[in-house]
Amino acid sequence: MRLTCPLCGPRDRREFYYYGAEDYLHRPAADAEPGAWDNYLHLRDNPAGLTNDLWYHDMGCGAWLLVTRNTVTHEIQQVQAVAAPQAAKKGAAK
Repeated sequence: MRLTCPLCGPRDRREFYYYGAEDYLHRPAADAEPGAWDNYLHLRDNPAGLTNDLWYHDMGCGAWLLVTRNTVTHEIQQVQAVAAPQAAKKGAAK
């Protein structure tokens, strides 16, 4: 599978670290019940079809990406940056 990084172009999937489905971003509150943390850490949906996944370009520019892909066909529908690398942010502030 290949992902097209908005900053680096097409790259092999092995350059990226997969963090999970988009709901990965919705952590329970620090004082949430243990059951909420158990669900967050251990239970995952396994949908067939389009998903929004969070990926990190670990072996590249360091951007966080939201990847829309089909889990059945492995077709990548869209890749968009959700957070630019720190170096790019510093350069943009000038």
